[in-house]
Amino acid sequence: LGVGLASRAASKHPPNEKILLLEAGPKKVLEKLSETYSNRVSSISPGSATLLSSFGAWDHICNMRYRAFRRMQVWDACSEALIMFDKDNLDDMGYIVENDVILHALTKQLEAVSDRVTVLYRSRAVGYTWPCPFPMTDSSPWVHITLGDGSTLQTKLLIGADGHNSGVRQAAGIQNVSWNYDQSAVVATLHLSEATENNVAWQRFLPSGPIALLPLSDTLSSLVWSTSHEHAAELVSMDEEKFVDAINSAFWNDANHTDFIDSAGTVLQHAIALLKPTKVSARQLPPSVARVDAKSRVLFPLGLGHAAEYVRPRVALIGDAAHRVHPLAGQGVNMGFGDISSLVHHLRTAAFNGRDLGSMSHLTGYETDRQRHNTALLAATDLLKRLYSTTATPLVLLRTWGLQATNAVSPLKVRGHSWLSKILAHGRMTLQTALNFFELIFLAMKLSIFPVLMSKKVLARLVGIKVHI
Repeated sequence: LGVGLASRAASKHPPNEKILLLEAGPKKVLEKLSETYSNRVSSISPGSATLLSSFGAWDHICNMRYRAFRRMQVWDACSEALIMFDKDNLDDMGYIVENDVILHALTKQLEAVSDRVTVLYRSRAVGYTWPCPFPMTDSSPWVHITLGDGSTLQTKLLIGADGHNSGVRQAAGIQNVSWNYDQSAVVATLHLSEATENNVAWQRFLPSGPIALLPLSDTLSSLVWSTSHEHAAELVSMDEEKFVDAINSAFWNDANHTDFIDSAGTVLQHAIALLKPTKVSARQLPPSVARVDAKSRVLFPLGLGHAAEYVRPRVALIGDAAHRVHPLAGQGVNMGFGDISSLVHHLRTAAFNGRDLGSMSHLTGYETDRQRHNTALLAATDLLKRLYSTTATPLVLLRTWGLQATNAVSPLKVRGHSWLSKILAHGRMTLQTALNFFELIFLAMKLSIFPVLMSKKVLARLVGIKVHI
């Protein structure tokens, strides 16, 4: 994300504004695209693709490889409930792109702005000297940064794009709310049994966690399977045949169904058909998996994290340094690109008006914009994860009826499409948008999880209330 921010900012700022990018790793040059697909991929929304296009990076991605998906099927392992979004309602819903391809495209685009962006590879910040007193006036001096080789730098604005264990966030004293999900995600590159059009993103909610199959090509898909730590370790270590069987079973097996839930779901379907006859999307099965790429299976732990503040005087956080989300929504990288778009907009406005780039007068605008979006999406994702992690009959029945009604009743589905379109096209999910789609759910969330995820003064700006700080 640091590379993306540098490229975007350089393309929008005047030449006299210089950008220095600190990169801990070596410069990676992709001489030739490997025939083997990477096991780490991202779901890029149309809004993020537009951002990447705005400074030329998307052209590089198109010249390498990506896969568009035009439909999405999400369904419950404990019932017949599902929802299908298809190309009749949305065109390209998103694009599956390998992380290495994204990084190469961004790195290559940096060459076009090398007169304004300097990259120090194999460099790491080991110390910061902050303006003193830190939380006071905007007229404070610059931030001083000490590097591992002993050299020092100074900057008007320090941007932390250094991941969920952000050293910048910790050094700035910004509180981070976080918890682990007691889950790990298993990722792998899968070979399908036969070539297909493969333009559907599949996700099934199992009691142990969601499993997703994302298209890479006519014959390849990427797996993201969230499950318990113990089960994840077992999946990574088992032989290939058992692993493939486990994947196919996870998508096809109905062992978690109960007669009561199935009967209740059937009753609701019949009632909906009588009251409002309409064409209802039938459940489809994903393509079967034949084998897995050697050495493509890895796991990583999952959790939620959110910085109570995104900015302090002369400091701003973006991407995973500001927020960490469960992969079930596929929005982690898009949230980061949304941060970039917003921050560059506010910095560009400040530069145009001749203001200090490190001033809180415009940094708070960025923070307000992004916390409105990110906290709502974090809360929604966390809620869905918890709602689908239980086999308790009342909750299974509630989510079954809710999903069936949304999929079958056109106004509800159109409302869902509208909600999804705003997120995919613009990278935005405001509190109001979330409340419109999940009104009762987010009313509870507004009273509980939102105050936990942000500081009182940020919450006050978001909801327009006065609080004692």
